Amino acid sequence: MQAQAQRILLPAKVSFIVLTLALGLLFNLLPWRSMAGVPDLTATVLVFWCIHQPRRVGIGIAWSLGLLLDVGNGALLGQHALAYSVLAFLAFAVHRRILWFPPWEQALHVLLLLLSTQALTLVIRIAAGADFPGWTYFAGSFICAALWPVLNFLLLLPQQRPEAVDENRPI
Repeated sequence: MQAQAQRILLPAKVSFIVLTLALGLLFNLLPWRSMAGVPDLTATVLVFWCIHQPRRVGIGIAWSLGLLLDVGNGALLGQHALAYSVLAFLAFAVHRRILWFPPWEQALHVLLLLLSTQALTLVIRIAAGADFPGWTYFAGSFICAALWPVLNFLLLLPQQRPEAVDENRPI
């Protein structure tokens, strides 16, 4: 079996990064936070950009997104901000390692990152006096991990170089 050649990617545009993070945030702000199994797309897109563009998306952006999500959902102020900043730190810590794996194996790493974020959020909620929501609370992380290869492909699509070969350029 022959290994697939790696393609050189174009730099990610800041406007595209902002658009994807905003769409993930809007998805999470839809009125279904009481439903079990809803994926946390903000966290998933944040992990993607922390892995692929760690110099542009980091802990500060994660903290800001978490605060916006807390305010928008009327949640305990700071719970998502803390969880997302820890998520960004962990994603940054393993971003070089994750990129060595194909997308399905990356999904396992992302699953662990998302589960740790959900566990931290759950611990903060329980410490604030909420009840345990049940094991279906963690279903969203499994759904996001299953969506990771598709999301990875879609978010890298604008950065792909054209297939046409220019004889005048060395690359």
